[in-house]
Order: sequence, then structure tokens, then C-alpha cells
Amino acid sequence: MPYVHIQVTEEGVSEHQKAELIKGTTDLLVDVLDKEPATTFVVIEEVPLENWGIAGSPVNEFRVRKKAGS
Repeated sequence: MPYVHIQVTEEGVSEHQKAELIKGTTDLLVDVLDKEPATTFVVIEEVPLENWGIAGSPVNEFRVRKKAGS
């Protein structure tokens, strides 16, 4: 019984995009691991941006630094 937990930031992932993630993830597990779709669970969690970090910094600070370096 596969369980996949996808975390994304709360930045406007649409219901359509979530449905595509669920379908694509389920299809991948069927194709690669021969798992049954009926017993495959996919959970999408939207994380507040202030709770997300990259390279030791909050994501907002990281993006500012990256943009300034571009």
C-alpha cells in the first residue's frame, strides 16, 4: 500500500495541478512498481512559505539573494 506525501509551498497550486500530481504519481507507481491504484495514497500538503527553507535560509531570503545574483 504505497503512501506518497508531496509538500509544496502555499503559492497557488491549483486543484487541476493537484489532480495531475495525484494521477501522475499513481500512474508512476503502477508503471514502475506494479502497484494497485486502488491502494495507492497520495497526499498533497501546502506548507506556509514562512515554514519553508532552502540552503539554510527562509525561502523568501533565498529568492532575494538568488535574484540579486542573477
